[in-house]
Amino acid sequence: MKKKLIYFGLWVVLGVVFMGNVICERAFASGQTSITSESIREKEEQISKIKGEKETLKDGLSNLKEIKKDLEKQKNNLREYVRQLDDSLAVIEKNIADLNDRIQAKEGEIQQAEIDLEEALEKEESQKESTLACIRLMYEAGNPNIMDMLVEAKGFGEFLNRADYVEKVYAYGNQMWENYKAAREYVELCKEELELEKEILDETKESVEIEQRNLEELIEQKNRDIIAYETDIGNKEKAIREYEEEIKAQEEEIKLLEAAVAEEKKKLLASMVITYDGGMFKFPLKTYTRISSEYGTRPHPTLGVEHFHNGVDFAAPKGTPIYAAYDGRVVAATYSVTMGNYVMIDHGSGLYTIYMHASSLYVKKDDTVVKGDTIAAVGSTGRSTGNHLHFSVRLNGAYVSPWEYLKES
Repeated sequence: MKKKLIYFGLWVVLGVVFMGNVICERAFASGQTSITSESIREKEEQISKIKGEKETLKDGLSNLKEIKKDLEKQKNNLREYVRQLDDSLAVIEKNIADLNDRIQAKEGEIQQAEIDLEEALEKEESQKESTLACIRLMYEAGNPNIMDMLVEAKGFGEFLNRADYVEKVYAYGNQMWENYKAAREYVELCKEELELEKEILDETKESVEIEQRNLEELIEQKNRDIIAYETDIGNKEKAIREYEEEIKAQEEEIKLLEAAVAEEKKKLLASMVITYDGGMFKFPLKTYTRISSEYGTRPHPTLGVEHFHNGVDFAAPKGTPIYAAYDGRVVAATYSVTMGNYVMIDHGSGLYTIYMHASSLYVKKDDTVVKGDTIAAVGSTGRSTGNHLHFSVRLNGAYVSPWEYLKES
């Protein structure tokens, strides 16, 4: 009876060890995750890259002091001053656009980092439960009866078999512990990455605000300096002469474009030539606040001389969409010192529309546009002291009143 009890005890112990082996194997399998040394290394590399991104963020900001210093050298040459200032404004506006793209991308990266962290926490919890289950089995299997079982083994082969069970239980336990530590480390890396991404997002938004202030300050300076130059008694005659030369140059530029278009049309088949069908134009702005200058002869606002204003000025906020007034082909989408960024459209039958002082151009030469297409955005580039659209219409080589074709709609 005593011998049977001893054998029964040995089988119980062997059963505990064997079940510990099996259950730990299952726990190990269920606790397996994709978190490996390679996963951790990749996450560390991502964090290193983000830190580098954080360090270089402010390097891309415009240096307002240097820009102003360079502009100061051009103040006696209004033409070059306006050109250089517009170039600087364009660079800052591109920086702002790039930073806004970066903010959008960063928000997506933060969303992914939050998903990574959530998955890492779930894996950590799963690994924790599996590890605890295995440790608990190891504890239950690791009582003094195991030593008795090993001592009472019949032969060396049986001893080794029994010892192997015990070793495997502890080996699985150790592996489970290492996996848990890896899961724990990965969670901390995910948290660090998420915090860094949020810091960069905040700093990028701050950079946009800095660049926006730089932009506004330069625009205000441009307006002040143009007005100061034109109203200065010592510059009066020079400013009037320069203004007349610029208007003449503007007229010549437009006439050259018209001549080039006429030459091209000669080479086209009659059926392919654009023809104006007599319809009314679409109003060229999505919104506007007021007419700041009408078409016709008027006193210049700062020079005080009578001059012919060849279009209508519509005051509107910067960035307001500018529409193609009618179907046609873009014959120019470029920059000049007087007109700033401008678009010129051929509507056929000798009729053209011109859209001046844009902050951005959305079309290019030879593009075909349809009435109502967005072609540019309101700005204050060129010889301009405030955001507006200068809208001109030409017929057979001469300016005509836009109101003959225009309807507000």
